[in-house]
Amino acid sequence: MTALTNFQRLEAQGSWRAAPDAPLREVIVSLGDATLVLSDPKTDTPLSHWSLPAVIQMNPGMIPAIYAPSAEGADETVQIDDPLMIQAIARVQGAVAIHRSHTGRLRSAIVVLAILVVFGWLFFWLPGALIAHAARIAPPAQARGIGMAILADLEKESGAVCARESGQAVLDWLAPQLVGPTGSIVVVPGPLGGARRLPGDLYVIGSDLLQTAPGPEVAAAHLIAARLGVGDAALRQAAMDHAGLLASLRLMTLGHLPPEYMAGFSQTILGSPPQRPDDATFLAALAETKIPAEPYARSIDPTGQTVLPLVEGDPFRDAPPARPLLTDEQWLALQQICAG
Repeated sequence: MTALTNFQRLEAQGSWRAAPDAPLREVIVSLGDATLVLSDPKTDTPLSHWSLPAVIQMNPGMIPAIYAPSAEGADETVQIDDPLMIQAIARVQGAVAIHRSHTGRLRSAIVVLAILVVFGWLFFWLPGALIAHAARIAPPAQARGIGMAILADLEKESGAVCARESGQAVLDWLAPQLVGPTGSIVVVPGPLGGARRLPGDLYVIGSDLLQTAPGPEVAAAHLIAARLGVGDAALRQAAMDHAGLLASLRLMTLGHLPPEYMAGFSQTILGSPPQRPDDATFLAALAETKIPAEPYARSIDPTGQTVLPLVEGDPFRDAPPARPLLTDEQWLALQQICAG
């Protein structure tokens, strides 16, 4: 112990009381490296060992000094009147106090740092985790509500959803074949650069896919591509990332997402082309639904150069499907869905 470099093998006489009701007994007090040893002066037999850092003086500043092995062990005491021994013990107590002060400050600093780390972790991680959780657990009805909120924002860019009943009836008839039993398809007047899938199995196409195409196969293939190109979970996550933490909390607690939280999200959607599935998966789906691939491919690239695998892999390249996707009357009704 560095506090005792000047007091190696220091000894002094003392009067030891083993218990409050025990008589005083003369002892030799020996100052070791980290202990205070009380020994019988006649036989040198150790009677008690005290840990120096734990020793306390029960009557500070007085002589003879009365010491106890610890604050909890004050029943055992020793009286010492040797100034050098008293000075040595005092130096140890001072060193211990400084060490405890430093240790306390270090411990406090560590605690504060740990608290800051936890709060920082919560600040940066928790919002994202809550948003992801809200997106993940949204049931179908809530997912459709998110999709409708996005559609409301999309209508500001592309016009209100076309609502002619005869045309919508055709879409409702097509939906189970193209986008699944829970899917819904709507048309907006403005171009969307293809079909767009929204959360809740809601699909949107622009009227340009109906007005400029030779038949319904182009729009149908775009809808299948939208279904296969991105999953509903990813769509919900992107939407809730845009809506933010408060919207996510509201969705989890109230089960409703007001449309204003999706303001501006349609610009994000329209700012990039729709995600396309891999060619093999897409061609297999087209073959299953009896829809040719080349009309879709040519709507993306009229030259066919960038979509050559789709053109060459068209399951109906040599012969068209046995039955058309729609009758002439259905196709005409669909083309006129935005007519009023």
